[in-house]
Amino acid sequence: MRAMGTSRIKLFSASLIALGLLLPGSTQAQSAGNGLTNLIDSIFSGPNATPPQAATGQDGAAPPWSGEDGASGHPLMTAAAIRQAASDFPNCVAAMWPDAARRNISQENFERFTAGLTPDLRIMDLMDSQPEFTKAIWDYLDILVSDTRLAKGREILAKYKPQFDATEKAYGVDRYIIAAIWGIESNYSTQMGDRNVVQSTATLACIGRRQAYFKDEFLSALEILNRGDLRPEQMRGSWAGAFGPTQFMPTAFKRYAVDGDGDGRRDVVDNPSDLIASTANNLKKDGWQTGASWGYEVVLPKGLNYMLADRAKAMPLSQWEHLGLKRPGGQPFPRPSDKAYLLAPAGSEGPGFLMLQNFRVIMKYNPAEAYALAIGHFADRLRGGQPFAQPWPRQERVLSRAERLELQQLLAQRGFYKGTPDGQFGGQTREALRGFQVSIGAPADGFATAEVLERLRAR
Repeated sequence: MRAMGTSRIKLFSASLIALGLLLPGSTQAQSAGNGLTNLIDSIFSGPNATPPQAATGQDGAAPPWSGEDGASGHPLMTAAAIRQAASDFPNCVAAMWPDAARRNISQENFERFTAGLTPDLRIMDLMDSQPEFTKAIWDYLDILVSDTRLAKGREILAKYKPQFDATEKAYGVDRYIIAAIWGIESNYSTQMGDRNVVQSTATLACIGRRQAYFKDEFLSALEILNRGDLRPEQMRGSWAGAFGPTQFMPTAFKRYAVDGDGDGRRDVVDNPSDLIASTANNLKKDGWQTGASWGYEVVLPKGLNYMLADRAKAMPLSQWEHLGLKRPGGQPFPRPSDKAYLLAPAGSEGPGFLMLQNFRVIMKYNPAEAYALAIGHFADRLRGGQPFAQPWPRQERVLSRAERLELQQLLAQRGFYKGTPDGQFGGQTREALRGFQVSIGAPADGFATAEVLERLRAR
């Protein structure tokens, strides 16, 4: 699930939806992050992450637009602006014909694929929604890396072994990573989204706060149909236009989709050869290193300087080892000269991880560290690896949005936080929290807990 402004939004798994979680955000090049809080950005700094489909009403249909202003406060997300843009929707779509013609889309196909289009205004609520509660990283991993999903993943790997063999040989990308993305993005093709991609991207191209971005997605969707790679009925996906088992945005499809079996079409929806090869091509072009891991679980030593837990502070594994970071069980690092950065997603009370280049590549697919950690761990489990060796601090309570907002406001009042409090935690909040932790003599791990909030309230 890159963030909005790169290429595609991904759809999260059926199990998340079954839990009733609304994840209004987005993801990569395969994601189109819109700066919204979602399950993973609220845990880490990934500004965008993947949204599942909207809940349905009692009659099974999607609920209508609320008619309310968007939570972002953007002038194009006010109810009045949305209504005005919606009234002009047919003219907006028609005005994109010259751009479509410059992309060699025939007029016949432009008219055919846009005939009868109406805006899906429910998307405006999804684009700007903000969940009150989120899941802890350990709960998130429990959901995504489940025994059921692992069993299905192993079936997929066996069923399509010839396609995985050919792809691994051609692109050098680990089959288990591809299978993990397939499983987490769409629960192995069972949860790909049911919205019309052309309608969704046209809506977003004409209404709301990301029109320029989605105009490119809309025109790219028309190019796919015009070329004949996919049929209109195959282009159904998330509210932001991601489609297929590994959730390609239309622009990402243009960049990465390949014809894996030589039949003349690039069918990333129903053709396993094309799907597997295209996903591998995406990762390869983003810098995948053949034969290397994504990262390692490590035991964090007492007294560690958590200011080192920063994506910008990569060091050779041998140097991390010198600082006291060890793999559980004392296993050696196979390539000690490889550079890695430290991720401590649950602070000093949880496991640490040293992340390599391939982890950064997964984050280009979806720019949230929690997502990339789930993909890497799921891949390791598919190849026969064990669960993480160290326990998570499951006793910690996840802060509500109101509490997250209060924490930022208190940090700001005490001079640690310089941004605008919004209840969304990113790198700036973590840095401010670290500053406060240093001032009270606590481990400066930047992990927001109920205890830290109480300490702030008491100051």
